[in-house]
Amino acid sequence: MSTTPEAAQAAAERVPLENMDHHDVNLDMILDVPVTLAMEVGRTRISIRNLLQLNQGSVVELDRAAGEPLDVFVNGTLVAHGEVVVINEKFGIRLTDVISPAERVRKLR
Repeated sequence: MSTTPEAAQAAAERVPLENMDHHDVNLDMILDVPVTLAMEVGRTRISIRNLLQLNQGSVVELDRAAGEPLDVFVNGTLVAHGEVVVINEKFGIRLTDVISPAERVRKLR
């Protein structure tokens, strides 16, 4: 597999994301890319036996206390914490703590 001189020079000129000034990055080409945003209230582990016994009205205890912040994930990466709000009879989330971009990049590695 050979590399053209132009490709080698372009690779050598690339600046690692964490070293880039935000003015150096043109984000326009990715702004419309859809991502999956998920809010996590909590987690638990149960056996398959107990899972199969769940029915309407069952209560599943989670690993978080009432009032603790929710985790906000984008494509499986933690990006923020927040709290549940109700807006026009729909649930929403108010972000209370956003993970810094540098920390998010560090977690991707």
